[in-house]
Amino acid sequence: MESTMNDNDKVRLDKWLWAARFFKTRSLATEAIEGGHVHLNGDKVKPARTVKIGDMLRILATHGEFEVEVVALADKRGPAEVARTLYAETPESAEKRARAAEEKALAPRFEHPDVRGRPTKKWRRQLHFFERNNS
Repeated sequence: MESTMNDNDKVRLDKWLWAARFFKTRSLATEAIEGGHVHLNGDKVKPARTVKIGDMLRILATHGEFEVEVVALADKRGPAEVARTLYAETPESAEKRARAAEEKALAPRFEHPDVRGRPTKKWRRQLHFFERNNS
């Protein structure tokens, strides 16, 4: 399956984000763009804006913040291996995401018993104590 296009072609931003697997659906990509979570060369853009090779994108997705350079174009969604070849993440972005993942792993978690229904008085006290000490 050939999903990349000629170098002189242009692709809509929402299609490219979907093909590069930053978002599961084009609708989610469109919502993120319209919500200001995607910047193209430092500017807020609309979903129909065309992407060219060499453009820099800043993407705030649910699974992290990415700063990537567009390396190849595609308007069809393919395998993940192909999607990874469409962009090159900046070293600063990769380092920032690694630090965020490490901080998340070290963050304290509230372990509550496997209880169904309303929390007990003891469980509520533990929750309030956790919230006060970790905020």
